[in-house]
Formats: sequence, structure tokens, C-alpha cells
Amino acid sequence: MKYLVVLGDGMADEPVEELGGRTPIEAAQTPNLDGLSRESEIGMVQTVPSGMKPGSDTANLAVLGYDPRKYYSGRSPLEALSIGVPMEDEDIAIRCNVVTLSEEDVPFEERTIIDHSSSEISTEDCTVLLQAVADQLGDETYRFYPGTSYRHCLLWKGGKVVELTAPHDVLGQKIAPYLPQDEHLREMMRKSYEILAHHPINLKRKQQGLHPANCCWFWGAGTKPCLSSFEEKTGKKGMMVSAVDLLKGIAVGAGMGVALVEGANGGLHTNYAGKVDAAVNALLKEGYDFAYIHVEAPDEMGHQGDAGKKVEAIHNLDTKVIGPAVQKLRAAGVDFRLLVLPDHPTPIRVRTHTSDSVPYLLYDSTKKVDSRFTYSEAQGRASGIFQADGYRLMDRFLQLS
Repeated sequence: MKYLVVLGDGMADEPVEELGGRTPIEAAQTPNLDGLSRESEIGMVQTVPSGMKPGSDTANLAVLGYDPRKYYSGRSPLEALSIGVPMEDEDIAIRCNVVTLSEEDVPFEERTIIDHSSSEISTEDCTVLLQAVADQLGDETYRFYPGTSYRHCLLWKGGKVVELTAPHDVLGQKIAPYLPQDEHLREMMRKSYEILAHHPINLKRKQQGLHPANCCWFWGAGTKPCLSSFEEKTGKKGMMVSAVDLLKGIAVGAGMGVALVEGANGGLHTNYAGKVDAAVNALLKEGYDFAYIHVEAPDEMGHQGDAGKKVEAIHNLDTKVIGPAVQKLRAAGVDFRLLVLPDHPTPIRVRTHTSDSVPYLLYDSTKKVDSRFTYSEAQGRASGIFQADGYRLMDRFLQLS
């Protein structure tokens, strides 16, 4: 038996007026999900434990079978694992987004956060910008490490865990109430704006109609993580396929393989075919039992508040990932199980994550289920199947319980 998870980050949503009162999942053309639904278990799962902040960190840990209450030590440390940041036990890793702040002639604290991803800036351009900041602000205590696109890491040697706000939680708001209480971190953010606002890359981006990547924003602080081995825990050898450092970092921490897919960028126009090939090859040719395809685009479109593009992202997930992957596994003649779900909702209405439960689809090629439910939030609730502890769903998927 082979096991495949396809995770559409932030895919779940609320009814959207622009979509005729439908959610993006309901509005998207998803012929493969529709077909699979007739032979699958449809239900709801609570991936974010009560009282914990909704995020891809806690939620993906849960989907992979790790209880976030036990294993979560902060978001950025998981990403740090992926990009090879050398962390000691006393160090603090902090996510460093390069974001877009408004550029009117006002004090720094009165600026507004426009875009948490700076128009999904390329890794190449953003690495140059981060280096400009590191050259002036980095030292033995504060070390900058480049990641993917707008997502980078600040390592605070011998630091302390501080309360920081995620930029996608405060889009469109003035930044003053959300700046770090730590004076040095706050000052580094202010100075980063001075360094980046007139950088040649940003001047060119504005000429192209793109948002300038003009400020470092710190959040997601945490300590060195310690995950148990996925293979030892489940008996399954696992492969992670994702463009996002967070997911790669979880995989590294769990001792899973990490596929490097050229052109996978976490955006709407990522290399879908390459991701499918990496996962299927891992299962059929490389001796892996389990593969996890993570697609970031629905989440990014939710943060942008773009219902049409979120619908497109879900359609892409269906036709460019789920359909081809299932077709390849069936053609190979192997028995397989498929789990499709989001990690958390990213509703268009709020443009950030929420803690609501999410719909899942569980398909088993060896069993014929006659289901009357289709895959959506409403249909998941109507099924009456609910997994309250999200991390327990993985054991059931892997037939361990």
C-alpha cells in the first residue's frame, strides 16, 4: 500500500458573496475531487488545537500526526532546519518576511502594511535585498539567512522568545501597535526600511507595477525543535514535496526525505507537474511508502483577498496535482490511499488564518465506498464525521489505528 497526502494550504473558506454565496472550493471546477468523492470518506478535522494560533506550522504538524501541543516550539525554528541554520539550544530563530510598507511621508510607525509577500517576490531578488540588510545590520548576535521568496530567517544568538505579530494578520493596518516590544528588533525593522526603500531592485519593481520589498518584518520566534522520527513513529518511509521552507523544515526534523523541485515557488504558477513527478517517483521508484504534496497557492490567494485567484488555485490543485497523481498511481497498478485536505482555512473575508475545522477526503483504491457527499466545507459537516484531535487522523489514514 502506498500513501499520498495532497494538502492545499489555506484552501478552506467561508461563503463568499462574489462567488454567489459559495466557498472557493464549491465554486472551483474540481472534476477529480468530484469523482473521488463518490468513493471516499468525506469528513471534518480540527487541525489547530483549541487555544493555539492558527498557522501552517501547528496545522501541518497535526496533519503529519504530531500533536502540536507536544511538538511545537515556534514557526521559524522549523524553517531554519530546512535552510540549514545552525541552531544551538539557547538560540532563537525568527521568521524575517521582506514585506511592503506604505511609502507616504510619515514616521515609520505610522506606515501601513500593504503586502506580506511583496508581490510574491522572487528568491533571487529578495536574497539580494536581504544581503543588503545583513551587511549593515547583521553581527555575531543577529545573523540573517536567506530562504525562499519573501521568507527568510533571523537567528538571535542567546536570545529570548518574544511575542511577535504575523504580518498577514494585520494587512491594511498601521504598524505601530504590532511592532516588537524588544527595542533592538524594532530598531532593526526601522533601519531595514531605510536600507531597502530606495534599493535599485525596489525602484525597478515599482516601475514594473510591483510592490517594493521595503522592510524586514520579524515574527514566529521559537527555540530549536525536537521532532520524533516519522518512520520510527509510523513504520512508513516518507517524502515531503513542497516549495515552502516551513514544510521542508518539518520534514527534516522528522527525518523524512525532501524533494527539490525546480520551479516550485509557492505561488499560483508553480511547477505542479514537477511536484507530482517527485511524489510519484518517490512512491514507485525510490522505495518510499508515503508522500506529502504541499501546495501553497490557495493560502497566498486567501491572504491577497482574491476570490477569483483562490478558485483558480483550487482548480489547479485538482487538475494539475490530484488528477495526474491518481492517474499515475492507477496506471502503475499499485494499491494506494489518498488524503486531500487543507491545513487551515484562510478566508477571503479576513485575509488571514482561522482555527475552524477543515474538510478532508480519504480514498482507498482497495475499497468501494458509496458516498453521497462531495468535497466541500458544508458537505464535510453534513457527513457527521468529525475528528476532534487532528493529529490522530494520520494514524487512521496509515491504518495504524
